[in-house]
Amino acid sequence: MTCVAIAGADYCVIAADTRLSVGYIIYTRDYSKICKLADKCVMASSGFQGDLKALQKNLAAKHLIYQHQHNKQMSCPAMAQLLSNTLYYKRFFPYFTFNILGGLDSDGKGCVFTYDAVGSYERVGYSAHGTGAGLIIPVLDNQLKSPSPLLLPAKDAVTPLLEMEAVDLVKDVFASATERDIYTGDKVEILVINASGIRHELMELRKD
Repeated sequence: MTCVAIAGADYCVIAADTRLSVGYIIYTRDYSKICKLADKCVMASSGFQGDLKALQKNLAAKHLIYQHQHNKQMSCPAMAQLLSNTLYYKRFFPYFTFNILGGLDSDGKGCVFTYDAVGSYERVGYSAHGTGAGLIIPVLDNQLKSPSPLLLPAKDAVTPLLEMEAVDLVKDVFASATERDIYTGDKVEILVINASGIRHELMELRKD
């Protein structure tokens, strides 16, 4: 149960494995953990799937109301704030979900927002959540070397990688995490968001 996102200059790659399991039991090998919230905005989540479904329905309803009121879709940064508000509203009985929001901002630049369970969020160049995150984040740190947010003047967090290089990196980190984490495996679902729209890709992982 692992999800990863990488933001580039004009794209965003967001990916999650398709295994749904508890303990030593695999409930299904073909479960999507990625939800499209708007044309240029998707969410990948790990955690309790019951809360996740409730959260997705809540966000979809709020986005529909927004579209009726403003006659346009929400931008990715606006959706990021909405998700933060929605999680914080439930902070005393939280949605047990750990989310990554990815997409393009209003300038067409890739953006990734990473969350805790109660709505604290940050815009970053890359992120990972779930059972395999501890294995994946060190590799992303090594390969992408995101500048510290404390540096002044502030530096851009987007990765210098090309789109295909970022996709290859995501495939590599999932293949690696699958070797060590029993909760990650079966397939990895990869979504690439760019100016042309959303491209969908599946790669087989280990089944054991």
